[in-house]
Amino acid sequence: MRTSTRRSRRLGALAAVAALTTGLLAGCANDSDDGSSNSDGGGKGGGKTTLTIGTFGVFGYKQAGLYDEYMKLHPDITIKENVTTRTDVYWPKTLTRLQAGSGTDDIQAIEVGNITEAVQTQADKFVDLGKEVDKSQWLDWKNAQATTKDGKLIGLGTDVGPMAICYRKDLFQKAGLETDRTKLAEQWKGDWSKYVDLGKEYMKKAPKGTKYVDSASSVYNAALGGESQRYYDKDGNVIWDKSTGVKNAWNTAMEVATSDMSAKLKQFDPTWDQGYAKGSFATVACPAWMIGYIEQKSGDSGKGKWDVAAAPTAANWGGSFIGVPTAGKHQKEAVALAKWLTAPEQQAKVFAKQASFPSTPSAYASLKPQADTTAYFSDAPITQIFSDSAKTIPTQYFGVKDQPIGTAITDVGILQVEQKGKTPDQGWNAAKSEIKDVLGQ
Repeated sequence: MRTSTRRSRRLGALAAVAALTTGLLAGCANDSDDGSSNSDGGGKGGGKTTLTIGTFGVFGYKQAGLYDEYMKLHPDITIKENVTTRTDVYWPKTLTRLQAGSGTDDIQAIEVGNITEAVQTQADKFVDLGKEVDKSQWLDWKNAQATTKDGKLIGLGTDVGPMAICYRKDLFQKAGLETDRTKLAEQWKGDWSKYVDLGKEYMKKAPKGTKYVDSASSVYNAALGGESQRYYDKDGNVIWDKSTGVKNAWNTAMEVATSDMSAKLKQFDPTWDQGYAKGSFATVACPAWMIGYIEQKSGDSGKGKWDVAAAPTAANWGGSFIGVPTAGKHQKEAVALAKWLTAPEQQAKVFAKQASFPSTPSAYASLKPQADTTAYFSDAPITQIFSDSAKTIPTQYFGVKDQPIGTAITDVGILQVEQKGKTPDQGWNAAKSEIKDVLGQ
């Protein structure tokens, strides 16, 4: 997902931010009543062949001028981007059109939460891009998410969401804690429970009106993002209630939920935004795309006070792919455009515009955050921290109901404990009941 745009561009990306927490669904964006809009890419175009790209939220291709650049290089091509802002209709509509064999865009975006469903149930509806590209350009675990059992690659990686910890060094100093990012990272290295333990120390001398972390759900998502075992196994079987990764993340979140260190805020709600502005919490688990969001919501009062340290474990939250449906009328041209848009050089350009972190490691050395972002985060080596994480993230397997299972755990189970005072067992049982409904059991 693309959510780290600069201050003047970020409002347009907030739909993408919200989608990460509600479960991104993907469908073509040709229906105006679905919050969709059509764009010709911002250029003059006028070529003989019109290629359509169906996306959700803000992918940054138009904003970074890539459509204009490509049309200039290929005068016979016109690019039209169909954007769905209602993410809750995107994937169901795309599925319907894929299954019907008509109505799809020439290039279709796929969010990481939906990639397993596409791989397992719609692979025959997409061109095998593994035959068209040098797969070594992408992170191995990113390729693995879009690859079928028989080796077909149905999507090319766009961005990823490597994890770090963003923290208010001014609040840490007042609480008598270490403020140096390297030393902090060493204190919690390898175990999210160590990160939580530091929170207990923070609360002993916490500045008035502040908490250590924004929410227990935030800690859960971050910890799970570093686990190889989530809700499904590699064969598509549901294992959420037996998953070691889920158990570890849940237990870590419960340490937070049953303590006084959480501000008890729901991410992306207005109260969470206000928490940034007020400096209500000292840390937040932040994937790369959240950097711009923090800067926007914290405003001038947070400049030079935020810093970034490596997360306890390499973890990922978010990311997308683009694929070429076999129903498209211009498959050859669409494949060429998809390859170009996701090449390292183009991914670096999108990063420069809105900090969407590339899934192509060869781009990392050339990444340059905008100067005001670097200053805002105390001159932290942001690209180095995120690239180190991205290279070592474990391969994770997602399932058809991955998003709603996760939502049941965070918005039902953890919420019951953190905000309603229920016991961890009661919270787990509440999540379990919700998940049974999700799975139709």
